[in-house]
Amino acid sequence: MQKTETKICGIKTEAALTACIEARADYCGFNFYPPSPRFLPLADAARLSAQAAGRIQRVALFVDASDAVIAETLAAAAIDAIQLHGHETPARLAEVKARFGLPVWKALPIATAADVEQAADYRGLADLLLFDAKTPKGALPGGMGLSFDWSLLSAQRVAGPWGLAGGLSADNVADAIRQTGTRLVDTSSGVESAPGEKDPDKIRAFCRAVHAA
Repeated sequence: MQKTETKICGIKTEAALTACIEARADYCGFNFYPPSPRFLPLADAARLSAQAAGRIQRVALFVDASDAVIAETLAAAAIDAIQLHGHETPARLAEVKARFGLPVWKALPIATAADVEQAADYRGLADLLLFDAKTPKGALPGGMGLSFDWSLLSAQRVAGPWGLAGGLSADNVADAIRQTGTRLVDTSSGVESAPGEKDPDKIRAFCRAVHAA
């Protein structure tokens, strides 16, 4: 049975990163979207990236970022994969892959079956599709603690690698894995004590729940 991988997104402190590593998470996410309470300045990103090197995979999250912003970030901190979490088109995803030579993940906001079907547009381009809950208009594109109807995924066959995000916590992640068969789960607000403030105990509890599932 293939294991379910774990990503903890929005890491900002050494303590949170240490908890991810000790709890055997597979990926840590660094958020480079300035409006987010999880935004990581480049100086901090360089330090955390060095701490993570060889111990956990590093994913950089961008929202409709320019090539210049991505290039500046990658120059400051070593990164293993890029996550596009905005309105990036398949063509834009292809551009980012070609220019930066890193695996590229695409987050897709989900509320209906039609939203799931748009995954076909990115097939063969994205190294991983991340199905996340659609947030209200004008809100942040993720990290809101919202979930969606997981049966939308279990009812449809999604080709290629994909993962699940949106409202996941230690309390519901095992059910999410069982219902969807996802091979990766991604949490941010589900392991926080306040917006942007990671709780090492919640990180450990989340990883334990994933490993047990």
